[in-house]
Amino acid sequence: MALQGPIPVTFAMVFPHGCYIVGEVEPVKDFDASSNGRFVQARDKQTAELVWQVAVMDGDPTLKPAQKTVAVKILAPVQPVPPQPMPGLPFTPVEFDGMSVTPYVNAAGRLAYSIKVHEMRAPRQSTPNTAGKDAA
Repeated sequence: MALQGPIPVTFAMVFPHGCYIVGEVEPVKDFDASSNGRFVQARDKQTAELVWQVAVMDGDPTLKPAQKTVAVKILAPVQPVPPQPMPGLPFTPVEFDGMSVTPYVNAAGRLAYSIKVHEMRAPRQSTPNTAGKDAA
């Protein structure tokens, strides 16, 4: 099979209704290398980049509350900085570039996905002439 490892996806495929930061960007612990109170940050197996994590809330109104919050892993040499909060919004909108998903079976025996990205940024503003139009 030609499909091996993480599956490349776009932000619109994963979060068609957008998403919002609901947690801090934190380093991911390498549980195998950390011991005796010594913290070792995880590195991505394919790229060797440091792994960071941020909790985001999916903007999909059809999701059940337990399905709305997901962890996104960010591969970056230094701790990523979230976009600036937007006035009047309780959560900060965010978009990701360089996305991939890796399917796995979770502890409950259900299909789940690990989401990895290479960049976190503020959402791009659409112009009135292009809003709602398909990209060519």
